[in-house]
Amino acid sequence: MIQPIQVAQFTIGSAHRPFVIAEMSGNHNQSLERALEIVDAVADAGAHALKLQTYTPDTITFNGASEEFYIRDAKSLWADKNLYKLYQDAYTPWEWHKPIFDHAKKRGMIAFSSPFDTTAVDFLESLDVPLYKIASFENTDHILLKKVAQTGKPVIMSTGVASVADLDESVKVLRANGCQELVLLKCTSTYPATPESTNLLTIPHMSQLFDVPVGLSDHTMGIGAAVAAVALGAVVLEKHVTLRRADGGVDSAFSLEPEELKNLVIETERAKLALGQVSYTLTPKEEKSLQFKRSLYVVRDMSAGESFTPENVRSIRPANGLHTRYYDDILGKTATTNIQAGTALAWDLIN
Repeated sequence: MIQPIQVAQFTIGSAHRPFVIAEMSGNHNQSLERALEIVDAVADAGAHALKLQTYTPDTITFNGASEEFYIRDAKSLWADKNLYKLYQDAYTPWEWHKPIFDHAKKRGMIAFSSPFDTTAVDFLESLDVPLYKIASFENTDHILLKKVAQTGKPVIMSTGVASVADLDESVKVLRANGCQELVLLKCTSTYPATPESTNLLTIPHMSQLFDVPVGLSDHTMGIGAAVAAVALGAVVLEKHVTLRRADGGVDSAFSLEPEELKNLVIETERAKLALGQVSYTLTPKEEKSLQFKRSLYVVRDMSAGESFTPENVRSIRPANGLHTRYYDDILGKTATTNIQAGTALAWDLIN
């Protein structure tokens, strides 16, 4: 059995409600005030964790002018963007991390981040983060994986843009370097992702394959994929968040607004509760409803000796009369006494 993971006041595991991570990314739009507003909004919505991304343009790429440093996919949200300029617009200043983390903790959430290089890990360690997230594009960076694993803290790793062989190797690197508590997130690293490309059926397979809890890093629009993921065993849900998509921002197009995040928290908890267990027994409330099933009643006044027919015996609610399985056996038999219409049929009324 896969063991649950305890992080601060929250337990991540199959017996517990889904652990919902609100990913701020660059949706603060370079305003610390807006970042703190996002913290309040996602806390009010019921998120359990607030996540940042920790890098600078220089720690994630190179300020190059050649074509390889530009995004030339016409369908991308960031088409024709220079990588260095994109990350300059999107990054969260490192001096903001502490006030954002402190505010998130004050609001009852876990605060942590995705480091994108070893210097970011050192910095996050100075803030005593309780766990780490490995982003999809970093899940094969063994240098980073070793550094994160060596902190001994729980690790959540997205699995986008990685083959099964890649993931197997990366999990082994994490394990070999001290990572004992690991969660993998099924992730389709397109922005936004389509439902057709999400392949949620991978979730239970991945859990069995790597013997770890599995969740979903979800870049689809809306909350449908997240609810379905919980039905398939997801224990962690990560969604990008913003105050208002209309405000713009690097990830705003596929981010949830606060009311949508609130619905995700509510509906995924309902989905988890609804799973329950394999059961064919009646609930106590259902037992009280048994009386509303059908049974056999006399529906016309009858005299002693009169035959039971479809005209005077019917299957109706409530369930106080004989079971409807006896209907064919009763037809043609006779009444032992006078019977008033509306009487529940019983054996002592039948010859």
